[in-house]
Amino acid sequence: MHGSLAENAALLAGLRAGPVASDCRLAVCVPFPYLAQAQAALDGSGISWGAQDVSAHEQGAYTGEVCVGMLDDFACRWALVGHSERRGMHGETDQAVADKAQAALRGGITPVVCVGESLAQHEAGQAQAVIARQLAPVLALGAKTLAGLVVAYEPIWAIGTGSTASPEQAQAVHAYIRGRLAEHGAPQVCILYGGSVKASNAASLFAMPDIDGALVGGASLKAEEFLRIAAA
Repeated sequence: MHGSLAENAALLAGLRAGPVASDCRLAVCVPFPYLAQAQAALDGSGISWGAQDVSAHEQGAYTGEVCVGMLDDFACRWALVGHSERRGMHGETDQAVADKAQAALRGGITPVVCVGESLAQHEAGQAQAVIARQLAPVLALGAKTLAGLVVAYEPIWAIGTGSTASPEQAQAVHAYIRGRLAEHGAPQVCILYGGSVKASNAASLFAMPDIDGALVGGASLKAEEFLRIAAA
């Protein structure tokens, strides 16, 4: 929940002015009120845009919700679902996250399904068990559906804390996620790492075989830093 019209204008202009490698897909997921601004600023730039959430419902009496059809009106290509803050602060269940992912896919939008463990779970060695539980209803959607989504591993203990999983720690979890996807016929799904990613650690993370990119948090609020991550 960052930004204003003026701040966004400067950030998006900075992103549009910077070089983006042709083999790198770059997107920004913005708060709902700024979708029109992102569309106007980025259209034709090669940078796509999306939302930070989406409703599982197509329409109806769901005050405060935003459905996939509304996102499509602004040419959104992406929607985050199941971000740790949505799970933790708003009580979203694993099944609700899967329902949102399915709704996005039905509307032609790629869901970025976020999974990850808390500090207590991490220290107790429960990361794989937590992620298995979070992924279960998503994996149940089947190989054809899975092929259309992205998974983001975001260890909650490394979000906004300055602490980052080592490349080897992150790779171990990504390899586990890849294995679970492969068991359900979707080994090719893109898996992003999210957790205090910045320009100084991006290259070492991306060098890992199962880390396909990043879900960038605070560093995405600075155009130069975001572009340096993309360059990595």
